Amino acid sequence: MMNELVPARSYPAAAIKAERVEQGLTLRALAARIGLPYSTLSKLENGKMELTYDKLLKLAQGLNIELGKLLAGPAVVHQPPAVGRRSVARAGHSPGATSNVYQHFYPAADLLGKMMVPIIIEVQADSVEASGGLVRHAGEEYLYVLAGAMELHSDLYAPLLMHAGDSVYFDSGMAHVYVRVGAETCRVLSVCAGSGIERLAQSATKTWTLAPSGESDTNISEDFVSDIET
Repeated sequence: MMNELVPARSYPAAAIKAERVEQGLTLRALAARIGLPYSTLSKLENGKMELTYDKLLKLAQGLNIELGKLLAGPAVVHQPPAVGRRSVARAGHSPGATSNVYQHFYPAADLLGKMMVPIIIEVQADSVEASGGLVRHAGEEYLYVLAGAMELHSDLYAPLLMHAGDSVYFDSGMAHVYVRVGAETCRVLSVCAGSGIERLAQSATKTWTLAPSGESDTNISEDFVSDIET
């Protein structure tokens, strides 16, 4: 199941085209706005190229919509939650996704219908510009710094400096971004809840880990995962 590709016309590819058409934008206009080649955007919309996390963020920003809107998809009727569910994440056996901004590790990726999604993140960007800018998504987020130091930047507050052991709970509909401070590795636990969040995690386990060569280096080292477990 982990290596299945998302169907070519499934979300978020179909959602991107629908939103672009609704806003009256041509492919060329949107491509120019987000700095992607016209041919690349066309392939993304038609499911002929896998969506990486960076491209997804660029598209949401270019369309001026919440990231969750591209990820939510059609309404899904969920079965009543089972009693006593659990998911155990072993070192080196959970999916990850890497971009030039973050390195993600997804414990409990096998557990569907979650009310929240835990993500271990290694923050790599050392400036807002390097991160690609502020992003927002529906829901709430709990952030706990495991190692190193970082700043939480947002569109409503001054940058919040955080060190290992610090935490913050915030509305993720507020545009925000994580920025590493200093040369030391910065690793955080982010627990997200809200519309589209679980689909984002599922996309990471299926699509981002299968990004074409040159699009995104999506390998996560066993040493990194082992460090998380300890």
